[in-house]
Amino acid sequence: MDRSDVTFSSGGIECAAWLYRPDLVGSAPLVVMAHGFSATRELRLDAFAERFCTVGLGALVFDYRHFGASAGEPRQLLDIAKQHADYAAAVDYARRLDWVDPDRVALFGSSFSGGHVLAVAARDPRIAAVVSQCPFTDALASLPKMGAANILKATVAGLRDALGSVAGLAPHYIPAVGPPGSFAVMTTFDSKPGFEAITPPETRWENRVAGRIVVHVPGYRPGQSAARIACPVLFCICDADTVAPAKRTLKYASAAPRGEIKRYPSGHFDIYLGEPFERAAADQTEFLVRHLSPAPQPATPPIG
Repeated sequence: MDRSDVTFSSGGIECAAWLYRPDLVGSAPLVVMAHGFSATRELRLDAFAERFCTVGLGALVFDYRHFGASAGEPRQLLDIAKQHADYAAAVDYARRLDWVDPDRVALFGSSFSGGHVLAVAARDPRIAAVVSQCPFTDALASLPKMGAANILKATVAGLRDALGSVAGLAPHYIPAVGPPGSFAVMTTFDSKPGFEAITPPETRWENRVAGRIVVHVPGYRPGQSAARIACPVLFCICDADTVAPAKRTLKYASAAPRGEIKRYPSGHFDIYLGEPFERAAADQTEFLVRHLSPAPQPATPPIG
């Protein structure tokens, strides 16, 4: 297994990525991976990528524009359409690698990006498989978890930032995560300790996002895309999820023509560590190998 630092362009901005190449001869499948709301690649995505690589799957693990090691100003600008475009650009980059089979490129997303990969795959019929982990599938289900007071504060902050951007002002930032009772986008009892548990000492993650995202999130319902995805989709759903409620995700997952569902008795952040991680990584690896391995070729009949 080999990991190298690479970049690719998305919207004219360079995105930083880790490229994992398995120890294989010939073309290999590859999984394109990015993280969730405000998160960067070093928050345990490398652990999943390493598991995939050990069974012969390449991985391209990237940071979105404006986040982490990627370029883009202003910093911490979370734009849903741009993040979808970053996934598409990463897929295009992966398909042009000389050791990657362009027809065996899959998507992996977790939390907010677990919704992104559904929307991206619905637009690209060439995607070979999708892993959607503890996915954000419907803002109408997730927003109530913020609480009425925080929704009001976030709306005011979002409008302030959106209007300020039109006037050319610097972004007005809001915290991505905080303890219960604080002002942040995620304040469930497990949000702050969950982020702390998966953030390494050396990290580019910042606990803030430009406030304008909250103006756009209420209309984001990527779970509706599941019914239009042609390839196999594995939904890894946490039954005790406090951020992306399982009930709504199960509804969307059941509509995916080739959907598969794995359920875990754990919370939103548990799936990155310990036994929940081991179970999810094993399920995901089995799913990806099963759907990305080349089909057996018929034996060539002897001549004469």
